[in-house]
Amino acid sequence: MQVSDRSHTVPGSRATGAHRLPGYRGRVTEPRPQTTLLRAAVRPRMIVLLVLFLAAAAVCARLGAWQLDRAQVRGAKAEDRHVAELVAAPPVPLADVLTPQTSFRGDMVSRKVSVTGTYDAAGQVLVGDRAHDGVTGYLVVTPLRESGGAVLPVVRGWVATPSDADVPPAGEVALVGYLQASEQAGDGVHLGDGSASGGRADAVSSAELLNVWGGPIYTGYLVVASSDPTQSGALAVLDPPRKPGAGLNLQNLAYAAQWWLFGGFAVLLWLRLVRDEAAGVRPERPGAAPTAAGPPTPPQAPASA
Repeated sequence: MQVSDRSHTVPGSRATGAHRLPGYRGRVTEPRPQTTLLRAAVRPRMIVLLVLFLAAAAVCARLGAWQLDRAQVRGAKAEDRHVAELVAAPPVPLADVLTPQTSFRGDMVSRKVSVTGTYDAAGQVLVGDRAHDGVTGYLVVTPLRESGGAVLPVVRGWVATPSDADVPPAGEVALVGYLQASEQAGDGVHLGDGSASGGRADAVSSAELLNVWGGPIYTGYLVVASSDPTQSGALAVLDPPRKPGAGLNLQNLAYAAQWWLFGGFAVLLWLRLVRDEAAGVRPERPGAAPTAAGPPTPPQAPASA
């Protein structure tokens, strides 16, 4: 007698299109229904995960802030050593570093140079909105004409009010100072009545100063450190210029960025889990019974003779 191979639905099971037979140890599971992101997010399991991930993000943020503080402290110490080396270094002739109407390179910033020439008092301008020791005032910018005719913008110092600006020394002067790159153009240069405090400018821009001073002109300017003959005591001598980003240790700054990225990743991971929860997707647990992909093949009964 031949036993039929027709499969039978397990009594008591729901009609899901999947069948079970005695001896079959597989698990037939239905897909979990989808829900909204908000409902998935407020489930107890997801709230617990949110608390854990937020705690991890807070720790990462705190570590990043600590690394940023270390970057500032170590960077400030390194910058102080650099400034001390600049002050102690002997000056080199300006012509050995920069010539008129040539590009100003980044490695020229803060180079200590010496130059001689004659001030043009009529071309002096004040550049406003410049801070020094926490006080906003003016830079005193005066053209220095070299013997060959080239013009070098010179920041002779800083004053709190326009009335403190003085007339530059007459005759030939010998200057020692630090180079800085020309600034972006502002709203133009106005010479005014030609007095020591009459001219105005928004920036120390060689491109703008060329229009009123003539040329050839240098693409950078000089921040005076010392002058012979000496300048008026009303002018405050400025510190050597600093490059953008100076005062921060790059290694610690990179560590800070890494910690902040880790914190952001923790939050994004929770959002991904919420999305999967809403879609009804759960990761399989180790050791769980396999999920049936379809109706199993029933075992064949032995044929009787």
